[in-house]
Amino acid sequence: MLAPRKRRGPLNHRLQLLIDYTYILTGAAIVAIAFNLFLLPNKIASGGVSGISTIVNATFGIEPAFTQWAFNIPLFILGFLLLGGLKYGIKTLAGTLFLPFVVFLTREWSVGFEDALLGALFGGIGVGLGLGIVFRASASTGGTDLAAQIIQKFTGVSLGACVFILDGLIVLTSAVVFGLELALYALIALFVTGKTIDLVQMGVGYAKVALIISNHQEELRKSILRDVDRGVTKLSGYGGYTEEERPVLMCVVHQSEVTKLKHIVQAVDPQAFVIVTNATEVLGEGFKHA
Repeated sequence: MLAPRKRRGPLNHRLQLLIDYTYILTGAAIVAIAFNLFLLPNKIASGGVSGISTIVNATFGIEPAFTQWAFNIPLFILGFLLLGGLKYGIKTLAGTLFLPFVVFLTREWSVGFEDALLGALFGGIGVGLGLGIVFRASASTGGTDLAAQIIQKFTGVSLGACVFILDGLIVLTSAVVFGLELALYALIALFVTGKTIDLVQMGVGYAKVALIISNHQEELRKSILRDVDRGVTKLSGYGGYTEEERPVLMCVVHQSEVTKLKHIVQAVDPQAFVIVTNATEVLGEGFKHA
């Protein structure tokens, strides 16, 4: 019988809340600054409420922060009423309100030049970095994410498709307002944002998973444990042709340890069948913790 999980104490809970809100405020500030420095001056409307505010600013001259508040606050209230409670809680409310606030505070900031390609690349990196930090606190900055959830609830369309449709409509609108070239730059910014979010969420230290099929699996197991100092898991496997039992050794190693692992396998069993593939995130002993 498993032992019951220990409840997190009040001090640990407060510390975690402090860390979470630090992530949210820091991430939202980074998104806002990247928006003001790179996206807005170059008229790159790369989806989301920030993209809408870019189009509204160019068309009607309204401050982007005001547009973002005007969309984010009602969407948050709708999410509260229609999605059955605080889906993301007070954390998302903090991000929803703080991001436009920083956009307003930094509205006069400038990098001193305008270049659409650099704006798309560095704006995408900045927004992705900020959102990735916010997501690490299990929060959101609201906006079209909440709109997508509301649409999903009443239409049954998948969440990913809803986000894609909303961002696509914003980019299409930017093509009408700013021209096709800037809309294509907006797509570049969206792509870079997504990749940067993945990088922040999963890190750059890609681990490798090795699957080894060998007739000397016991000797290999001992060598890996001793010489690589990594755990080995023995999986049940059967030969598709021989229908004989063929255990498979699975080992997760850091990228720097792959060569050493291959040398060990080659030394023990040159006929071994080895598959090495990427593991984008590994949690547990010897690797990072959640």
